Amino acid sequence: MLASTPPEGTAHHPPRVARPQPLPRIATGPVLPAPDRVAEFWAEVARTGTPLVGPDPEGDADHVAVTFLWRGTPATRAVQVLPNKLVDPRAPEANLMTRLPGTDVWHWTLRLRRDWYGTYDFCVDEGDGPAPDDDGYWPWLRTRRHPDPLNSHALPGRWSGTEVSCARLPGAPRDAEWEPRPGVARSTVTTHDVPSTHLGGARRVRLYRPPQTAPDTELPVLVLLDGEHWQPGLGVADLLDNLIADGRIPPVAAVLPESVDVATRWRELTCRPEFVSFLDEELLPWAAGHLPLTADPARTVIAGQSLGGLTAAYAALTAPHRFGNVLAQSGSFWWPVGPGAEWLTGRLAATPRLPVRFRLSFGAQEWVTLPAARRLRDALAAAGYDDATYREFNGGHDYLCWRSELARGIVELFADKRREGVTAQVPPGS
Repeated sequence: MLASTPPEGTAHHPPRVARPQPLPRIATGPVLPAPDRVAEFWAEVARTGTPLVGPDPEGDADHVAVTFLWRGTPATRAVQVLPNKLVDPRAPEANLMTRLPGTDVWHWTLRLRRDWYGTYDFCVDEGDGPAPDDDGYWPWLRTRRHPDPLNSHALPGRWSGTEVSCARLPGAPRDAEWEPRPGVARSTVTTHDVPSTHLGGARRVRLYRPPQTAPDTELPVLVLLDGEHWQPGLGVADLLDNLIADGRIPPVAAVLPESVDVATRWRELTCRPEFVSFLDEELLPWAAGHLPLTADPARTVIAGQSLGGLTAAYAALTAPHRFGNVLAQSGSFWWPVGPGAEWLTGRLAATPRLPVRFRLSFGAQEWVTLPAARRLRDALAAAGYDDATYREFNGGHDYLCWRSELARGIVELFADKRREGVTAQVPPGS
């Protein structure tokens, strides 16, 4: 029987499942240099940037050969490359790069579909750690992370503060709407500590005020979880400014609560009623005291990624009178591990259809997340959510991909004319 309340005391990790298919590594890559041409090779690579992208050795126009490069030193013992979700922690040796004999060139080539994009970094063994056959070698190597010095494209890391490099193949989204543009009216983003009885203390929140808003305009609302990473880290204010300036969405307000740290995130973003009560009863009323926010759930979007995506769906399921749109990327719908797995999907299947729209997307490389995601998709269809959308992008569990999906989802949900003027009548507490 399905528990009506979320399980507590669950493990703080996703299911530990081996990658079902081997990495698409190939031996055929770019023409690598002879030992006497290495300097010229590195000069050309510095000019073009990395990773190198070449034709598919099988001649398929939809695929390319992608080569990651690292310039070693005489002390370099090993280099591991870690593209997001193109690595299996249970088989770390598969991501070890190969050194071209007699040179400082380390290389690793994959065959990928040409629309793949993702972040990556390198773990470099310079001979200052345990022996490769030591039990602690792989955990130690994972602490020796570096971005790609030959790639100028990077994003801030989520918790470490270290940048991760970004790769986009020719068919991947470009995300031009994220770049600051001259001449675009600028929003105002302010930072506040919002008191919360439900959370047992104040919570840091960022409030996005759109540019050029009439005082009596009732603004649609975006609640974006993990707010400290989206702003200022990833610059979501620039995205919203550009979408508004281009007329792709109306002026919207955005409320971005922080997640504080890893432990707090696991505690609060795993279907916790008190966190939804904070959003519904404390945060949004507080924000409405600063901006003229709509109270219409049909014009309110709650968005999140990973555990945040799980929480966004849970918030709409338990507070549909406030949250009428769910925008979730790579939601952790497998939660929890073990007994009661996929609890939210079971809860949704046992609940009559609510006036909530779901816009879900997942990375095709997320082998751990996808089975539960597809079961949630099927459960939504069976429950009558005919307007739910589901898509899989060619990437991983990755903020680079989530930026694209967030932009796409914001446009779909806020610019959808079918929702204009439609207010869902759902009593509080239903």
